[in-house]
Amino acid sequence: MASSGPVIRVIVILDSEEYLLETYPHEYRNLMMLIYDRMYPEDFGECKGIGRCGTCHVQVSNDSGRLRGTSGNETATLSKTSLVSESSRLACQIPIDEKLDGVVITLMAENG
Repeated sequence: MASSGPVIRVIVILDSEEYLLETYPHEYRNLMMLIYDRMYPEDFGECKGIGRCGTCHVQVSNDSGRLRGTSGNETATLSKTSLVSESSRLACQIPIDEKLDGVVITLMAENG
């Protein structure tokens, strides 16, 4: 991986398995694209980052509140999905930057 800043490490949990993904700031447009490119989970990111389908619904842990709050279509889209909590986000709305370092992301099994 060609570096363009500090290494960002994210743990992604999918079906009870943990995956360590390493990237650097702005290598990908957003977290959804990083997960899609490195893990290629089935039926993930169907709208390709518009924030409308909810298939990139994730739970954010270990972020000390850095990634809380929603943006754009996120609130409306999450209101149509199940298993939503205070730590719910759409991966397509989370930029790849230093705030992501050390965060644990759980992909939600039931999307949309």
